Amino acid sequence: QVQLVESGGGLVQAGGSLRLSCAAPASIFGLNAMGWYRQAPGKQRELVTVITSGFSTNYADSVKGRFTISRDNAKNTVYLQMNNLKPEDTAVYYCAADRLEYLLDPHYWGQGTQVTVSS
Repeated sequence: QVQLVESGGGLVQAGGSLRLSCAAPASIFGLNAMGWYRQAPGKQRELVTVITSGFSTNYADSVKGRFTISRDNAKNTVYLQMNNLKPEDTAVYYCAADRLEYLLDPHYWGQGTQVTVSS
């Protein structure tokens, strides 16, 4: 199964920053929506942010003003810049993508990367 390839993540203190990257293989073409979900221990997976191929963006209220999503269509890559991180941001972050303009049920997924924010 073709997967998206994630990088970044790690351990950071509260108030710090991290940057995640996610690349789709060249075999996946025509992607529209790309974005990030996250899942904290004992909680359901939630959609954090989405960006379309036309660069329209949406963010969960909990990350607005702190997280920024961007993408490079030529590289089939999406980025997530996370600033002013809080302990409640601790989760496994999953990259997702689809040829549709939304990510309600993404066709493609990354393997997940751990983000841990210490207080």
